[in-house]
Amino acid sequence: MKALFNYLIFPGFIFSLVIGGMGWWLERKFTARFQYRVGPPWYQTFLDILKLFLKETIIPGGASKILFILSPLLTFSAVLMFNLMLTENYFLDKSFVGDILVMLYLLIIPSLFIILGASSSRNPLALVGASRETKLMLSYEFIFIISLVIIIIKSNGNLMLADILNNQINRGMYLKSASGTIGFILALFYIQAKLGIVPFDAAEAEQEIMSGTAIEYSGPLLGFYRIAKTLLYFSLPLFVIALFGQIAINNPLHKYSAFVIEYVLILLLISVIKNINPRLRIKEILGFFWFFLFPLGILGIILAIKGL
Repeated sequence: MKALFNYLIFPGFIFSLVIGGMGWWLERKFTARFQYRVGPPWYQTFLDILKLFLKETIIPGGASKILFILSPLLTFSAVLMFNLMLTENYFLDKSFVGDILVMLYLLIIPSLFIILGASSSRNPLALVGASRETKLMLSYEFIFIISLVIIIIKSNGNLMLADILNNQINRGMYLKSASGTIGFILALFYIQAKLGIVPFDAAEAEQEIMSGTAIEYSGPLLGFYRIAKTLLYFSLPLFVIALFGQIAINNPLHKYSAFVIEYVLILLLISVIKNINPRLRIKEILGFFWFFLFPLGILGIILAIKGL
């Protein structure tokens, strides 16, 4: 019963969904204030998801039905598995049979099935979105791998998240070092691109390709995509906090307070980046990741090797 409670309630699915929904709302609220608007109420994200599950699912004619239906389900499953592994490590101080490479693998799966789901619809605009998402994925996933390499070097080759957390508790959070700061910058832009937030939302550009990869999805199938994204609004910042900003605090209340502060700051940074930049063209996005962030990541690896 305790394990079921941990997986379903705290710190499992329900807790993560609530915090992710509140995080998504907070990012939208920040955006509204930047634009001198009031913004949505706190429960808007949850109403949007509920509304989708009350609507009809329409499968386009000529689509590959099996792949079209399975893609959002497998996307949600991979995100949920990643979320449960992460929260068990961070909040319950438990390790699992796996490492950060397993977690990286689970994070890559959603992007793959978003591409496959869009391609299976055979909608020309969805195919454009899938093509863009493929190019984006080859950029932001590689940059995040470099960020993880920095972490692995600073952790003396440890791949287990529990060991990385303990290492920061004993030696100080990695964000205080030069290489750790570079790794955090790479991870922050990874979150921005992974969630499809401006300026990296070319795959779903509503003004250009009418939501792109999600154009043909509706009802519960689109709802599973939205739940997966809501969970990522919680788990991606938490993953970055665990990798770079773990603080040595024994009091659980203080630990959770520190997490909330770091979580809100990450959302604020994401919102600032979103609101001071226009949407980039796919060529500009690739140039930014490959010709700016990639050399910056190499510098971070060199500094990490030197212990800086």
